[in-house]
Amino acid sequence: MTAFKLAVVSAGLSKPSSTRLLADRLAESTVRRLALEGREVEVTVVELRDLAVDIANNFVTGFPAAALRGAIGTVTGADAVIAVTPIFTASYNGLFKSFFDLVDHDALTGKPVLIAATGGTPRHSLALEHAVRPLFSYLRAVVLPTAVYAATDDWGTAGDALTDGLPGRIDRAAGELAALLAGRAPAAEAAAVPEQVVPFAEQLAALRV
Repeated sequence: MTAFKLAVVSAGLSKPSSTRLLADRLAESTVRRLALEGREVEVTVVELRDLAVDIANNFVTGFPAAALRGAIGTVTGADAVIAVTPIFTASYNGLFKSFFDLVDHDALTGKPVLIAATGGTPRHSLALEHAVRPLFSYLRAVVLPTAVYAATDDWGTAGDALTDGLPGRIDRAAGELAALLAGRAPAAEAAAVPEQVVPFAEQLAALRV
């Protein structure tokens, strides 16, 4: 059975990064959920921090470097995307927005996207709803209902799938993504099925009936 391709985009700027940590936790939970359904997942992480210079140069030259072109291809070719950004000034950071500005407007149409963010305090959690979700809705992606926000203090709280702690929110969002994917065929598998072309004469005959 063909594995699903999951692209994980992290816009964290530091190393280590809580943004990358949240992205990894979401991916791990999604993989675990799909494994219970007997489905395999190929995870590819796109670290935008490593592409910052290429992204800036692309806006000036209009030509993406090989690494940036590959990263965009990873995202557009995936069956689903987990997109995580730190919140700066009540919105996604500039690196996150700049990268998705380079993605073709039609490339994410119908693609499941799990959105998440990190920030210093819980006060910025609504940025997911008034900034990040509208961005992917504009790109016509299927944005999952549960968005995950992790404030600094959330990393020290206990929780499980039955609570509203960070682990519970991660598990709930990953469960939604896994359930959505489990009902679909991987894009690579669907592409391998030859399209049935009905001859034009047969189409006309059907209209006359």
